[in-house]
Amino acid sequence: YLLAKKCGMDEEAAELLRLAAPMHDVGKIGVPEAILNKPAKLSSQEFEVIKSHARIGYDILSKSNRSIMKTAAITALQHHEHWDGNGYPQGLKGEEIHIYGRIAAIADVFDALSHKRCYKDAWSREKIVDTFENEAGTHFDPELTALFLADLDAFYGINRRFPE
Repeated sequence: YLLAKKCGMDEEAAELLRLAAPMHDVGKIGVPEAILNKPAKLSSQEFEVIKSHARIGYDILSKSNRSIMKTAAITALQHHEHWDGNGYPQGLKGEEIHIYGRIAAIADVFDALSHKRCYKDAWSREKIVDTFENEAGTHFDPELTALFLADLDAFYGINRRFPE
C-alpha cells in the first residue's frame, strides 16, 4: 500500500492491492511441502516446480469477477517477473509487467530477505539495500526501487508491525 501510494496510485487501487497482495503465493498449495520447506538449495527440477506456483495462483484467483480477486490474480501471476524480462512465468519486461506485479515483487523480496526462512537467516539491512540497488533495472522497476529505498525506514516499520 505504501509503495503504491508513493508511486501515485489512487487510494482505491492502493487499497485493493493492500487487500489482494497477501494472496500472491496462494499457488504454493500446489507445490509439495518437501520442496517448500527444503532447508537447502533447490535442484533445477525442484525450482521448476516452485515456479509453477505463480500460474497455479493465477488459475485459482482469476475465476472470480470481483475486483479484489482480479487484483490478486494479476499479483500472483506477475510477482516473479523481472524488469529485464528474465523472470517467470511469462517473461514480461518493463512496463509490460502490471504495476501490481512490480510493487509486489519489491514487497515480496524485501519480506523474504528481511526474515529468517528454513533455508537462510534474515539478511542485514546493508545487504538488503545493496541487493535492491544492484537489482534496480534488472529484477526490479528502477523508479519503484528508488521510492522504496528513499523511505526504507517506513517499510522496516511496517515489517516490524506485521512480522511474517
